[in-house]
Amino acid sequence: MTQTFIDTLVVVSFTGLAIIVTGAWTSGETGAVLTRLAFERGLPGGWNGIVVTLSVMLFAFSTLLGWAYYGERNMDRLFGRAAVAPYRLAFVLVIFVGAVQELELVWTFADIMNGLMALPNLVGLLLLSGLVVRETREFFARPGWREP
Repeated sequence: MTQTFIDTLVVVSFTGLAIIVTGAWTSGETGAVLTRLAFERGLPGGWNGIVVTLSVMLFAFSTLLGWAYYGERNMDRLFGRAAVAPYRLAFVLVIFVGAVQELELVWTFADIMNGLMALPNLVGLLLLSGLVVRETREFFARPGWREP
C-alpha cells in the first residue's frame, strides 16, 4: 500500500501542481510531454528532462511491480499456488505486448481492466449490504450506545 500511496497521492499530486503552477496545462500537450514541459518551465537548469524521464521510468516500474504482486496474491487466493506461474507468464506477455503497441490502445486496455476490477467489489458490496444494515442496527440497539 505504500507504493500506491506514494504513486497516487504524492507523485501525481506534485505533478499536477507543477502542471498547474507553471501554466503548462494551457499548452495543449498531454501525458509525459505535458509533464516534461511543466518541469522545463519550473526547474532551473537543463536537467529537468532527466528528472522527468527517471520519474516516469520509476513510476512505471513501481506500478508494474505493484500490479504484479496484487495479481499474484489474488491468483493464489482464488485458484491456489499453482495458478501463480501461469499468471506471471501472462503478465510478462501483456507487458511485452503493451510495450510494442500504440500508446492509446495500451491506455484504453489498462482503463478497461481497472474499471473491471470494480465489478467484484460492487458485487461484494451488494451481497454484504444486508449484513451491514443488520450489524448497524444491532450496534445502535445496544444499551450503552448514546448519540454524540
